Amino acid sequence: MALTAMLLNGASFRGGCCRHKVLLSLLGPFLSNSKLYSSYRRPGAEPEKKLSWQNADFSFKKSIDHLKTQLSLLKKETQDYLLGPGGHPLSQHLLEQTRVLWQFRSQEDLNEWVISSDVEIGGKSKVYLKLGRNNQAALLYGTLNTEAPRDGETKYSGYCSMRSRPAVGSFNRKKYYDWSNFNSLYLRVRGDGRPWMVNIYTDPYFSHQKDDLYSYFMFTRGGPYWEEIKIPFSKFFLSSRGRLQDNQHPVWLDKASFLTLGFTIGDKVDGPFQLEIDFIGLLKDRAHREEFAYETYDKN
Repeated sequence: MALTAMLLNGASFRGGCCRHKVLLSLLGPFLSNSKLYSSYRRPGAEPEKKLSWQNADFSFKKSIDHLKTQLSLLKKETQDYLLGPGGHPLSQHLLEQTRVLWQFRSQEDLNEWVISSDVEIGGKSKVYLKLGRNNQAALLYGTLNTEAPRDGETKYSGYCSMRSRPAVGSFNRKKYYDWSNFNSLYLRVRGDGRPWMVNIYTDPYFSHQKDDLYSYFMFTRGGPYWEEIKIPFSKFFLSSRGRLQDNQHPVWLDKASFLTLGFTIGDKVDGPFQLEIDFIGLLKDRAHREEFAYETYDKN
């Protein structure tokens, strides 16, 4: 135990060295207080005094079980790789026209997603996620509150979001979604008339890109009828921290950059909201013809 503590102290999880990242990924299952997406700390809050390794729960049996699980995942990944792209034969991959990514029919399907709101920064918005009627959809609902926290630093507030968990391979390796065989995102939703942002999160190459994401404004019509929405990848625009950049332009997304998908509401309107999602899929739309994936728009 003393040797492990000494190694963890020497590794210093705060560092950016590749060796430290590998060590952190191997010890990830033992760290019970790790955060999923960010290390945001509210203004005025005291930093954590405990080191990362002090919250670890080391167990020999737990490590053996974890190793068995990772080896079985590695075996399956190898078999899928030898079979073809995405674990499908090459002929099936080339002829594939549609693919369902997420279909909400059970609690296990909901567990693949994470919800968040401005409560993380001291806001008052509330968001919930549950199965819809007859367990046939995901129901995302809550209340939006634009009142900014009185911490002296935060100026804006009022957002709620739902985001898919990052795909993880064997030994906690980062996995990417291969959507190169398709050109459109296909959704079946039922909203309440409020606009939503559909966000695709990518893997940043540099530190100044960590807040960049690709977004599309999805306008729901409300009412009792379901709405099928088709979003070509070329319609996504680059934004930073949810705000449009001055030189906004559609960008064709590279397959190696897809990490997670999310939905965000932040239309600055206080009150309840609701969004039902039947499924999220991909579509190869042969009728879609883009002029130029990197077309820039003139400023007003």
